[in-house]
Amino acid sequence: MLRKIRIQKFEFGLWFRHGDFHRLLGPGSHWVPTFGGNRVTTVSSLKTKFEHAMLAVLVREPALRDHLQVVDLSDAERALVWVDNRLHAILGAGLHAYWQRPHDVDIEVVTTRKPRFTHAKFDAVIAHPDASRHLDAVDVDRHERLLVFDAGDLIESCGAGRHAFWNRDGRTTWKAIDLREQVADVAGQEIMTADKVTLRLNLIVTFKVQDAVQAVSIVSDFKQALYREAQLALRGTVGGRTLESLLADKEAVGAEVRSVIERRAAEFGVSVESVGIRDVILPGEMKTILNQVIEAQKQAEANLIRRREETAAARSQANTAKLLADNPALARMKELEAVQEILRGSKASFVFGSGELREQIRSLVSGEGGE
Repeated sequence: MLRKIRIQKFEFGLWFRHGDFHRLLGPGSHWVPTFGGNRVTTVSSLKTKFEHAMLAVLVREPALRDHLQVVDLSDAERALVWVDNRLHAILGAGLHAYWQRPHDVDIEVVTTRKPRFTHAKFDAVIAHPDASRHLDAVDVDRHERLLVFDAGDLIESCGAGRHAFWNRDGRTTWKAIDLREQVADVAGQEIMTADKVTLRLNLIVTFKVQDAVQAVSIVSDFKQALYREAQLALRGTVGGRTLESLLADKEAVGAEVRSVIERRAAEFGVSVESVGIRDVILPGEMKTILNQVIEAQKQAEANLIRRREETAAARSQANTAKLLADNPALARMKELEAVQEILRGSKASFVFGSGELREQIRSLVSGEGGE
């Protein structure tokens, strides 16, 4: 008994006999026996990718292989499948087969031995849905530097832009280093001055990473290293000064700390931009004593100023008295000014005769004179 099978255009028939591949049937009509374990399955070449449970066996058949593009990828390889010049798929390790017709298929094999992925059509590859399974994309800002590590070893330094790396079971890692000016707030620590006063200081350190590679290669954590150096330098600087000199010139303390830490910071690629003391915290009893000292100093200054003013006033009065004694006319004018001030607002009129003005005023005030 025979059975007629019709194979459509862009289809192929896979004829199996007793489970083994027997023959490839092209488009058209075919007569196939219904006995003896004969079976025909049809596959469409319009699906582009050929998938079958017996793929490893079928791709070895010359008749079928002539219609396929076959690629067998190792663990260190991936494939970009371009269909009609558009990215169709990104393939991982394994055996894959694509129909050569009716579409124009191009399979591009790339290696993952180099962690960083580069391609002429980089954006198209990264935007494809399959990319997230095989690639990790990283965006680097203009103020950053990206350091790439392979199994813990630094292998590359990348600038601003988008970069992609093959996903290789966590073997490839990266770290973005900020190149902008940053601030380290060195929290208060108890320090004893040269005159045995214990206090707490808060220090502000501004810095910039100049060499990202050195910053991660010389020390494990450049921020922590800078913090530690600032603490040690501050302790040494304050320990060599008295409390009075420290409070009198805090800027000098910051400058001295900076001169100490910037040499060490330069060794691991960091430049120190500025150092300043933000807070000086004294113990409660020392704060009370210091306030009393300041109050006494201000009181002494106020007393000194008061004495200077009194002395100046007395000197001025003495000079005035001497000037009036030497100039009778000026003394008479001062007398008239005094009378005018006394009689200001009054409606009284006075006529003075001959004699001393002073005697006449006394007479008027005592009521002995006439209006």
